Amino acid sequence: MCVLPFFSHGVAVNPVPCNGGWLEERDGIRILHLSGSFYEMGFQQGTLLRDEILINNNAFLHWFDKREVSYEDLLQSWLLMQPSIPSRYIEEMQGIADATGLSLEDVAVLNVGPYFVINCGSFAAWGPATLNGTLYHARSHDFPITIQDPDTGAYLVENQLLIVRVPEGCFKSISPSLAGDVTCSDGINEMGIVPGMLSSWTADETYQGIGVGFRVRIALDCAATLAEAVQLLAQNRTLGYNFIVSDGKIPAACAVETTAHYFYVGSWDTPSEGVAPFWQISHVVRRANLFVDPTLSETQRSRYDPSRFPLCSFLFKRNTLSGTSLSAAGPFMHYVALSKGVQARYGALDLQTSMAVLRDVYAGKTDIRFFILQIFHWYSTPYQWVLCPETGEFLLSFASHTRNAFESPVHLFDMHEVFSAQPP
Repeated sequence: MCVLPFFSHGVAVNPVPCNGGWLEERDGIRILHLSGSFYEMGFQQGTLLRDEILINNNAFLHWFDKREVSYEDLLQSWLLMQPSIPSRYIEEMQGIADATGLSLEDVAVLNVGPYFVINCGSFAAWGPATLNGTLYHARSHDFPITIQDPDTGAYLVENQLLIVRVPEGCFKSISPSLAGDVTCSDGINEMGIVPGMLSSWTADETYQGIGVGFRVRIALDCAATLAEAVQLLAQNRTLGYNFIVSDGKIPAACAVETTAHYFYVGSWDTPSEGVAPFWQISHVVRRANLFVDPTLSETQRSRYDPSRFPLCSFLFKRNTLSGTSLSAAGPFMHYVALSKGVQARYGALDLQTSMAVLRDVYAGKTDIRFFILQIFHWYSTPYQWVLCPETGEFLLSFASHTRNAFESPVHLFDMHEVFSAQPP
C-alpha cells in the first residue's frame, strides 16, 4: 500500500454567497459553486473572483508576450472560432466580462490561448487492471507553474480551484480550473462521464471550429454516455488533440485522437494501440502528447516510430512534431514512463495507487530516460487527479509556484457531497 504525503477530507469553511454562486474552502482547496443561466454563472464567477481573474489575464498575456505571441494573434484565433462556439458559452464569458470590467474579447483570449500549449499525460484502467474491477481515470495537467503577473507578483497556480457548475438544462459537473475559466481541460459530470484532453501537434489544423476547451465543456454539460462524449469531442475539430474519455457506468474508456479532418477512436484492444513501438495493455488506455494511430501520425511527424535513440533524437530535435521544434521522442518517453508505471501496479490499481503512479512517473521513478528529462524539469504539473466515476470519489493535488502537483499534498473529495453542499 502506498502512503501519500497528505490525504484528507475536510469540511467547508468561510463560504461566501453571491446570487446563486458561492465560494467555499476545503482543506485549503477553494471550490467555486455556480448555478443558473450561463450568463448568471459567468457573472457569479466574475463577481466572486474578480481580482484573481484580472491577475490571471495579466499573467497569461505577459507570458505569451515573452513567447512572442501577441494579444492580436490570440484574438485572431478566437475570432475565427467564435462563429462555431455555442452562444451559451459566449453569454457566460460576457457575464465574466461584465463583472470584471474586461472585454468579451479579453475573456475569450483567456479561455482559448492556453490550449495551444498544454501538455499532459493520462490513463484509464478498469476490469482486470484494477483492484476491484472498477474504472479509475487519472490525468496529469502539464503546464508551467511559474507563470506570474508582473504587476502583483502573484502566480497563476495560486488561483487554481475546483469549479462546480449547475447550469440550467445541462448536467452538473466539477473541473479543476483557473479563475476566469469557462473552458476546461477535463472534469467529471453527474452521469459519471470523464473527458480529458492532451495536446498533440499536427499540420492538419484549422481555427474555424470549436476550440478544444469548449468541446470538453460541451461534453461535460451534455454527454450522458461514452458514445455521446466521443461524438461531441470529435465534432467541429480544430487543432491536434488526444483525449482519454471514461464512463463509469459501463465501465469502459477509450482514446480519441483528432485533427481538423481526421479522428480516431480506440479501446485498449483496437489494432492501432498495438502498432510497434506502442503496445496494448489489457483494459488500459493511455496517452501522452503524440498520436498512436498511423493515419493521424502522418499529419504530425515524418517517421512513425519515435523510439530510435530517443534521448539523442530529443536532444538533437529529430523527427519533430509539426509546427514545433520538439522531437516526437519526448512524448514517446513520456508514454513509456506512464505505461511502465501502470504495468508495475497492474491488477492493484485503485484511487490511491493510481495517484501513486502519476507521482512516480513525474518523479522519474518508472523510466530512466524520463528521469533524465525531469532532472531538467521538462514536465511541470499544476495539478494531478484521479477519479472513480462509479462512486464519485476523487483525489486531487494542486501545485504551488515552488512545488509541482506530484510533490504536493493530496486531497480526497466526494463528487456527490460537493454537489449537495449548500451556501449559508
